[in-house]
Amino acid sequence: METKIVTVDPKDPDRHVIEEAGRILRRGGLVAFPTETVYGLGGDGLNPKASGKIYRAKGRPSDNPLIIHIADSDSLNTITSEFPWQAEALADAFWPGPLTMILQKSSKVPYETTGGLDSVAVRMPSHPVAMAVIQAGGGFIAAPSANTSGRPSPTEARHVIEDLQGKIDMIVDGGMVGIGLESTIVDCTEEVPVILRPGYINQEMIQKIVGRVKMDKGLLITDENVKPKAPGMKYRHYAPKAELTIVEGESTLVVRRINELTDEFRRQGARVGIIGTDETAGQYRADVVKSIGTRKEEESIALHLFGILREFDEADVDFIFSESFRTPQMGQAIMNRLLKAAGHRIIYV
Repeated sequence: METKIVTVDPKDPDRHVIEEAGRILRRGGLVAFPTETVYGLGGDGLNPKASGKIYRAKGRPSDNPLIIHIADSDSLNTITSEFPWQAEALADAFWPGPLTMILQKSSKVPYETTGGLDSVAVRMPSHPVAMAVIQAGGGFIAAPSANTSGRPSPTEARHVIEDLQGKIDMIVDGGMVGIGLESTIVDCTEEVPVILRPGYINQEMIQKIVGRVKMDKGLLITDENVKPKAPGMKYRHYAPKAELTIVEGESTLVVRRINELTDEFRRQGARVGIIGTDETAGQYRADVVKSIGTRKEEESIALHLFGILREFDEADVDFIFSESFRTPQMGQAIMNRLLKAAGHRIIYV
């Protein structure tokens, strides 16, 4: 398959490009496009064959549910059978934006899209390109991250090209995304809402809107016997090719321990990479040292995480050591992704 790659102005996308993307989606094809979180791989969420194409293009397990992206709240009447007050309050507060809600599905949503579940994941993104593509494509676009399953999520079109060129119909290049981590997922089918995946919208922000909210116990634990209710809960995600280990503790001790480990592995002939920050990168000695951003601006850490993991693949390192990033607002989301990428390998100092 030949993949068409088109660049657009992210704030004012070309109408002809959007119309072409819409035609592809309406006939059951696949289009990758930017959202404010990461790039999504879109297909008609009400077309079971299109959902099947998404799973095949990504190499994604078919029981890992897809998120349906909508462009207006009225669309909920088509794809959901219940809309509890907590969901309504969260939609009023955070849509359009980086929040996904799990709701009871209607009969119009095929099980191929929901991974066999009677619930459906729904989001209304805020990115102008995403909104335009969703509207042009029929209004119900299933769109997981536009990467090979298990790889770091794409924050630029070139990441999508690396993974999916030749497997999908079109890539709409709208430049770098704004957040860099996937949306927060909240299960609103329970009496007390449950956060299934942390993101930019954190637990404290959600509590201010709906009161009590719980964190899913399985966020940091993988149970192969549990059917995932939301994307990313069961399967290994974001993994670079090299073995990644997180080192957590007081900054001086972390730098010292990472340098000790680096020296040990390099003596054995391995190539070592290190993920530090603007504040610490100069203190490390390794084959490749990369700064993920500054601790003064935690958004920079979130934005660059997936891109840096991909850069280490290009650098052909054998082992990666990373600092921990438990920052105030997005720390939970950042560490959720980093721990998954590391297979939960962490050293405390």
